[in-house]
Amino acid sequence: MNEKIMILDDKDSIAKIITSYLKDIYDVVWFDNPLIALKWLREGYDIDLVILDLKMPLMRGDEFLSHLKSDEKLKHIPVIILSSEDSTTERINLLEKGAVDYIVKPFNPMELKVRIKHILT
Repeated sequence: MNEKIMILDDKDSIAKIITSYLKDIYDVVWFDNPLIALKWLREGYDIDLVILDLKMPLMRGDEFLSHLKSDEKLKHIPVIILSSEDSTTERINLLEKGAVDYIVKPFNPMELKVRIKHILT
C-alpha cells in the first residue's frame, strides 16, 4: 500500500506539478481549502505527509500547521512548507512550530521528491 500525501495549496497548477511527480510512488490527495482539509483529517482519514502552502484564503498555512500540531490525533503527521516567502525568520518560526522542512517556490519537483523520500523512510 502506498503512502499518502496531502497537498494543500490554493493553486491547482502547483498541485498538478507535484502530483505528476509523485503519483507513481504515492497516493496523492489535493485540497485548495485548508478548512475542508482539516475537517477531512479530523474525520479520520489517514495521511503520511502534508505539503503545505502558506498563502491561502480562509486560513494561512501557519494557522493550519498550528491546528494540526495541537491535535493529539494529527500532530505526528510530518509537514513540508512550500512557499514563495523566503524569509529566514519565517522559516525558523515554522520549523520551531513543527514543520519538518521548508522549500521556497519556485522549487525543483525532483528535490521535493527526494526530501519526501527521506522524511518517509
